[in-house]
Amino acid sequence: MRKTTLTIVNPLGLHARAASKVVDVAKNFAAKITLTNGAGVEADAKRIMSLLLLGAPVDSKVILSVDGQDEDAAFDALTELINAGFDELNSP
Repeated sequence: MRKTTLTIVNPLGLHARAASKVVDVAKNFAAKITLTNGAGVEADAKRIMSLLLLGAPVDSKVILSVDGQDEDAAFDALTELINAGFDELNSP
């Protein structure tokens, strides 16, 4: 199992478009992937409604946990996506 704490850096936080990007990446892996907020609420990264209910605004911390046979690739891909602000930081 791999686990790390990440900061949501894009101005809109983990909103619908960002959550959709997480799901699109996560569903490509067999590993169990979860995000947990500071209040201990856990979301399945492969389910958009679960992510939207997480309540992760800008500057909030989330714990990414990845467990399974392809956990290294999944961990790297999702860490990169979240650290890049869901590729929205330079969008108009």
